[in-house]
Amino acid sequence: MADVLLLNVTYEPLGIISPRRTATLLLGDRAEPVEIAVDPVVLHSPSVAIAIPSVVRLCSFVQVPHLAAAAPLSRRAVLARDAHRCAYCGSLADTVDHVVPRSRGGAHDWSNVVACCKRHNLEKGDRLLEEIGWVLADSPSTPRGPLWRWQRGGCDPSWEPYLRKRRRAA
Repeated sequence: MADVLLLNVTYEPLGIISPRRTATLLLGDRAEPVEIAVDPVVLHSPSVAIAIPSVVRLCSFVQVPHLAAAAPLSRRAVLARDAHRCAYCGSLADTVDHVVPRSRGGAHDWSNVVACCKRHNLEKGDRLLEEIGWVLADSPSTPRGPLWRWQRGGCDPSWEPYLRKRRRAA
């Protein structure tokens, strides 16, 4: 089932919600459809069939605190930041690696953790990049803005106008 982009009344992206949560908002008249997919997911109940749109907008304004703090560091977040690509070879990444190993005093923060394939993670072990002659293609950094998870691609193309608007404003 495809996820749905949730917009505030002001068309500001708030998050991604499930089709089931979307149906709850639509049936409770708390949201309205904005973009309907060509072949939408349809949820059925004994009395109602509802086509799930790809973008919905809330009917009332929701105040959202915009946090200046960095995004929380997790394996899933690092993989999303690096688009599931190994920092060493560019192949599909399925784990994370500390550029400067923690056993050598490396920090567990955004600037020291990269997505990595299992092969290179095992090959690197607890060595420094200089010791094995490897170079990072890009230096890791803290993701900025609330929409960084969606800006890496892989989202529904119908979301692009709403995410693009927000990026220009930022």
